[in-house]
Amino acid sequence: MLVRTATAARRGLALAAFAMLALASSVEAQTAANWPTKPIRVVVGFAPGGSTDVMARILSQSLSESLGQAVVIDNKPGASGNIAAAEVVRAAPDGHTFLIAPTSVETANPSLFKSSVLPSRDLTPVASVGRTQMYLVAKPQMAAKDVKDLVALARAKPGSLSYASAGAGTPPHLACELFKQATGTSITHIPYRGAAPALQDVLSGQADFVCDPGIAFPHIRTGKVKLLGIVSTARSPFFPEVPTVGEQGFPGANLDIWFGMWAPNGTSPDIVARMSRELGKALAQAAVKSRYGDLGAEAIALDTADFRKLLANEAAQLSALIRDQKITVD
Repeated sequence: MLVRTATAARRGLALAAFAMLALASSVEAQTAANWPTKPIRVVVGFAPGGSTDVMARILSQSLSESLGQAVVIDNKPGASGNIAAAEVVRAAPDGHTFLIAPTSVETANPSLFKSSVLPSRDLTPVASVGRTQMYLVAKPQMAAKDVKDLVALARAKPGSLSYASAGAGTPPHLACELFKQATGTSITHIPYRGAAPALQDVLSGQADFVCDPGIAFPHIRTGKVKLLGIVSTARSPFFPEVPTVGEQGFPGANLDIWFGMWAPNGTSPDIVARMSRELGKALAQAAVKSRYGDLGAEAIALDTADFRKLLANEAAQLSALIRDQKITVD
């Protein structure tokens, strides 16, 4: 009798556990089907007015319309996006909190900063939200007319040339380090607090060149700086006549600044898939493409699978560069 009672009890527990699992699955599916049920918060790892913030705000307007809920931008600048990433890691995985940041928050930051947050482990990639290429822009007095000339000058007097960057460990810094690595040159790095002051010192002739993320366009078009090459695998749609650094004989000097969206781990795959689709629709809109173009950016959509591949490839490239070039941040 005792054996039968124990067996019946175990069966009852098993049936109860199965019922709870089925109920949980049903609730998850229902949540995904009804999502979103309240305003969505998009945490941005940089201050208002920068490229990341502007992209997020452009997309928030389209997403608000397609999802039927307000999409609110919450700026949490600091530590190259790590503070915002930590905020999203702590958020409830209910599909109402997301991160928008440059991919460097996952691909470069772990090699540069000590942080308890590891995005590749602690966050779920959703999709790309666009990219900007980088442009090798030289001061107006520079004798070089192209990349080959610049490399010749750098090799003739190692250490005599300097490049400005948006700060140690930023994508413009890493792009110029890839350029040095690809060309076998010794060039002095001058870090600034942002891309704008770095470009300003190139304009004034205090630094020789910069790997610019697109803010130099007006100065390129008016001849106030020289565009020597595109630091990318492909030519720029904004300056299609200018060859890449690789086309000029130095393959390997290419680094685009990609931007993406992440969700807290545990967010329903159905919600992640839906958000990926909605981002793709938004980025395909002519108005969004036009506003991205004003930033010197491209509204390129990569779905979740392709975005994961991009992150893996970029992480391998940048972790090796940071290790080999012994790049550190203060």
